[in-house]
Amino acid sequence: MIDAARRPDGAERGGKPRLLFYCQHVLGMGHFTRSIEIVKGLSGFAVSFLNGGDRIQDFELPAGVEFIDLPPIRTDADFRRIEATDGTLDLEQIKRARTALILEACERIRPAVAVIELFPFGRRKFAFELVPMLEQLRRSGTTIACSLRDIVVGKDDQAKFEERTRRLVDRYFDLLLIHSDPRFQRLEETFESAAALACETHYTGFVMQPPPPRQPRTGEKPLIVVSIGGGRVGGELLECAIRASAILEPSYPHRMLAFSGPFVTGDEWRRATEAAAHSPSVTLERFNPRFLESLANADLSISMAGYNTCMNIIATGVRALVYPFTGGDNEEQTTRADKLEHLGAVSVLRPSGLTPAELGQRILRSLSAPAPGTIALDTNGVSRTAELLTSSVAKRAA
Repeated sequence: MIDAARRPDGAERGGKPRLLFYCQHVLGMGHFTRSIEIVKGLSGFAVSFLNGGDRIQDFELPAGVEFIDLPPIRTDADFRRIEATDGTLDLEQIKRARTALILEACERIRPAVAVIELFPFGRRKFAFELVPMLEQLRRSGTTIACSLRDIVVGKDDQAKFEERTRRLVDRYFDLLLIHSDPRFQRLEETFESAAALACETHYTGFVMQPPPPRQPRTGEKPLIVVSIGGGRVGGELLECAIRASAILEPSYPHRMLAFSGPFVTGDEWRRATEAAAHSPSVTLERFNPRFLESLANADLSISMAGYNTCMNIIATGVRALVYPFTGGDNEEQTTRADKLEHLGAVSVLRPSGLTPAELGQRILRSLSAPAPGTIALDTNGVSRTAELLTSSVAKRAA
């Protein structure tokens, strides 16, 4: 039964249409960060956010959004299995609890629009809760959209994967929002049967955090910012960069601000702190909500090649060395990094060259090179997503 305080279109009387956003981050924090950036642009909606991963301490959340934390689940670095984050709770019990919480939220909120991040192009291990959710949303007449990043991760049996994905899209989804510039990356490059999808499909442009202004600096040492996203992978890059700093320090004074990520393991953090003890130039932190301000004032970024980090690099115009993640034969970051290198936005680090001495030389060459020019990419993904979701509500109402 529909609450008398709400209209059947998912809006409160005299209020904004209700929107339910589902996001499950399992390894890093990129999916969560991008989703939150999109939510910040949805001022025309009353937003409820289903968070399936760990809360990130000190992460600044947008005001006015209802956050619903599910019992968190993560994956291993090869994406082979999912597990409860504390390692002690029974996974099957958590699955049942999560599904019940999601269905209760759908019934209580009765959204006009639901946005599902990545699924069914990924997160298939979460079908246990997503398919019941989609069934309930479909019965209630909710418009259902998929929020998809630029690159779909390939599978061993790609043809079967695409066939199953198409069936799920055609059955449940009204709208596919691809957060990419089609001049840079088109869906069919990593999902060959894109043209066969039955739902309405739009490229939104890339989702980008607006960069803060660069602060004027005079006579200071060069600033190098090192980051590895959430921190569950990339520890080898972090440690290598810190040891490269120790090599450079005697002949090339500089400052290095290194971020391990909020999910860094105890062993990786220990190795990083031990390495930093030998370099007076290094300041090591786990996470800082002002990361983008640091990057905007940096002379060089050293990082992985995730979607959000690459967008931060483009937004700030900083020189950048990127080290793509390849765990589980994942080619997503390599594809993005190689294309950005072709545009002159970044230089790619390969595993064979990841030694402190070699990285030190790459740092010196990068700092002596001109900063990259403006990269011509559509980065209006936040505003365009909001426009498309608003239009979908208007169409349904009409």
